Amino acid sequence: MPESPRVPRPRAGQGFPLAAPLLLAAVLAAGLRGGWLPSYEAGRTGDATVAGEGVSGARLDGAVRSALAEGRSGTEAARALVSRSGHRWDAVYGPSAFTAWSEGLTGAYAGVGLALAHDAGGVLRVSRVRPGAPAARAGVRAGERLLAVGGTDVAGLPVTRTVGLLRGAPGTRVAVRLLREDGTERRLVLTRVRLGGGPVVSVERYGDGGARVRVRAFTRGAGERVRAAVAALPPRTAVVLDLRGNPGGLLDEAARAAGAFLDGGEIATYEDGGTRRVLAAPRGGAGAGPLVVLVDGGTASAAEVLTGALQDRGRAVVVGEPTFGKGTVQVPRALPDGSVAELTVGRWRTPAGRAVEGTGLAPDVSTARGAAEARAREVLTGLGTPS
Repeated sequence: MPESPRVPRPRAGQGFPLAAPLLLAAVLAAGLRGGWLPSYEAGRTGDATVAGEGVSGARLDGAVRSALAEGRSGTEAARALVSRSGHRWDAVYGPSAFTAWSEGLTGAYAGVGLALAHDAGGVLRVSRVRPGAPAARAGVRAGERLLAVGGTDVAGLPVTRTVGLLRGAPGTRVAVRLLREDGTERRLVLTRVRLGGGPVVSVERYGDGGARVRVRAFTRGAGERVRAAVAALPPRTAVVLDLRGNPGGLLDEAARAAGAFLDGGEIATYEDGGTRRVLAAPRGGAGAGPLVVLVDGGTASAAEVLTGALQDRGRAVVVGEPTFGKGTVQVPRALPDGSVAELTVGRWRTPAGRAVEGTGLAPDVSTARGAAEARAREVLTGLGTPS
């Protein structure tokens, strides 16, 4: 849940590199880029795991040290142990993966220009292709099924891990295997390039005086950008908060964004080693006008935290499709070889006590994908009755 430090975009079976104090400082100074990433508690590392589940940090340390003493890879030993933890979001990142990932926290990264999401059947597909990026030049289209990256079968892998596989140093190459909707299978080798994150928060004014505030990911600084965007609108402007395809990011950024519409108060809670922790919005919210939150199956993690809070507290009507269902909290832990494990410590809940892991949030008004924004505007202006 509180994804304060970040939301990773790992590599194969990895977690989130947060080694030693220096690395921790780098992470906290960074932010996040959209991935479909885990949730983090800001500025914290530790051994805690969900009671009776998972693998402890102490066990991981021991496995890594033993592997190193035997001349084996400590990172691979940690991955093998984490893979048996039973937690969907537990992972381990090798030392080199952290640099690429931390760049993504600020909205810039080196990759091929693909955004991914699971469809309603759990199939991993290309949700968006960045214009002009290597994937676009190779003819990759939204809707294609991603089968493998670099020789790794990605079926069943979290989007975070798959996105991490796609990213790497500029100039390096990565092989991908795709299946088009017509059944044609393709194998491509793409060269990674440095890509800017583009505007994370954008505003579109409607002709009727309303506005759409689009938030693509909760990277570092996104929360304040949302607050500034809403504050710049005329008082009581009706707003569509568009979180479609938002994979999450940093929990503290989601909390700051909530402060644009809520004058303080609880956003979510989670259990951490038997302790109940609360994530709250800052006071001084600027937006008092009607609010609709637009969501879909790509709305995940920190974006679900914000959606659930606005829905439970009666501040917004949620329109669209059920959200992704990323409802656990991970804490990153530095390992002896410089790799980093992210371990699940608990599950977060909305202010009304709803858990979302594996189920997501149900919209107040369900709509077909192509008609979602039109329906959101209809609800916003009072032309339709939410049902």
